[in-house]
Amino acid sequence: MKGSSIKVGVITDQTGPLSFMGIANANVARMVIDDINAKGGLLGRQIELFLEDSETTDSVAEAKATKLVQQDQVDVVFGGIYSSTRQAIKGPAVVQGKKLYIYPEQYEGQECDPLIFCTGPVPAQQVEPLIPWLMQETGAKTFYLPSGDYIWPHTMNRKVRQVVTANGGEIVGEEYFPLDHADYGGTIDKIMSSGAQVVFNTIVPPGLTPFLEQLHDSGFAKRGGRIVCTYFDENFLNLVPVAHVEGLYSCLDYYHNVSDSFSKNLVGQYDTLYPGCAKFTAGSACSGMYRGLRLWEAALKEAGSLKQDDVIKALDHARIAEGPGGPAEMVPGQHHVRMNMYLAQAHNGNFRIVKSLGVIDPKECVQSVE
Repeated sequence: MKGSSIKVGVITDQTGPLSFMGIANANVARMVIDDINAKGGLLGRQIELFLEDSETTDSVAEAKATKLVQQDQVDVVFGGIYSSTRQAIKGPAVVQGKKLYIYPEQYEGQECDPLIFCTGPVPAQQVEPLIPWLMQETGAKTFYLPSGDYIWPHTMNRKVRQVVTANGGEIVGEEYFPLDHADYGGTIDKIMSSGAQVVFNTIVPPGLTPFLEQLHDSGFAKRGGRIVCTYFDENFLNLVPVAHVEGLYSCLDYYHNVSDSFSKNLVGQYDTLYPGCAKFTAGSACSGMYRGLRLWEAALKEAGSLKQDDVIKALDHARIAEGPGGPAEMVPGQHHVRMNMYLAQAHNGNFRIVKSLGVIDPKECVQSVE
């Protein structure tokens, strides 16, 4: 028999290049768990938070996952932003540890392990609605894909290529760089000479800020070029000068511009507890962390037990009536979330929603019928 508390392990990038996202994730975990405990906990027990810093380094994330599972014996693991970090956590937590793992970040999809649930958006919810809308709205046909060299950009770009070509467009360039790459001069020359109308960016920090600066300085936007970055949120807007991302398009499950009263109150509560620059945002996985914790809470309440098989069974169809951006529910059998999605555009250092897409299915882990 375990101790009297329910143990929740959370791994976030509290230091390193993604710390502006990871600190916000840690804050959300604290906020939700404190709230659950203040209301009496779950199953008559308090929740104990085991919070670990992965330092934006996959080998550290892997070591922390090992510690949480073997030493702390947590009941569930949350966290990870980069897809490579998810893979690093997955080894010790899921493959060896056979532990339930909830991944909160928007990502490339295709994670179909029975022990993993994903609570952020996937390509069917981002790329599929955004690209046809953009091509129709702006008349753009040619796309350039500058990318970080890891799993998320490679998989996302396959989907981008598929959707662009299906809509009569063309990919005029696709390149991959180490995450800390800083000199994009050659690529930007190619972007400009190719006549690309859209840059679909999957470069991530720390390479992101030099890329955006060099793209801006090239005059790409001045000549009418469009930048798309599906993970961009209000935390990212703080990273760069306003001019570098003016007009940038993004597609996420929540923006501060979403006006429902629950979202406004939730972010107000967060800002009061954690004032500063690590804001509650969607691309930074805060919305997925909140949603994941609340769906897990709902699953525990339905299961009436901590037994992992029972929790997974309940989590498979768990739903929350309220959340950032709207209600959310697991699609049975898919381990991914059906939720509201929004298209937004950067304007004077803020995102404004240009289209509410409504509820979109993740279309993940669906067994294909021949």
